[in-house]
Amino acid sequence: MKIYADRFPTVCRQLLTDLLVLALVYATIRSALWVHDLVQKLAVPGRKLEGAGGGLADSLADAGGKVGRVPLVGEELTAPFTKAADAARTVAEAGRDQQELVGQLALALSIAVLVLPLALVLFGWLPLRLRWMRRAASTKALATAPAGRDLLALRALANQPLGKLARIAPDVAEAWRRGDDATVDALAALELRRLGLRTGR
Repeated sequence: MKIYADRFPTVCRQLLTDLLVLALVYATIRSALWVHDLVQKLAVPGRKLEGAGGGLADSLADAGGKVGRVPLVGEELTAPFTKAADAARTVAEAGRDQQELVGQLALALSIAVLVLPLALVLFGWLPLRLRWMRRAASTKALATAPAGRDLLALRALANQPLGKLARIAPDVAEAWRRGDDATVDALAALELRRLGLRTGR
């Protein structure tokens, strides 16, 4: 089988569709990544809050430890530092929670951007493409079979528009019944052209 030169528009249309689908998949993935990165920027305040709260908690705990070494009153002076350090840790924890929430939101929105276009590709374009590939393979096998040329010619008589059949011969059905080689070849080629294929004859 070879690509049939004068059926280039059919092959071109198939190639263009494939390229458009690839472009759609690429653009969808890029858009999902862009949305993810954009939403993740909302986590910046949470990171700053976590860093500030954690740093403040460490500083207060360190100061409390030093104050605690003061004789007699050290233990009493440590309590406010301990409470303040606990409050700072709570702030840091809130920052971590905010980052986690933003991460979940970024993932959910990215998936939402991906779902519809990829569903169209997987459940719309892909089954049609696989069906076309099966038809092309079966037609290729039929064309190489001993009686394949006659069967393709018969299929062309049954399926092709009358205008195309009339251009092959004035009484194309009669010519096919007689087994006219030129008519049979033309009919078989006409049927193969629907898939952009031809025999090697």
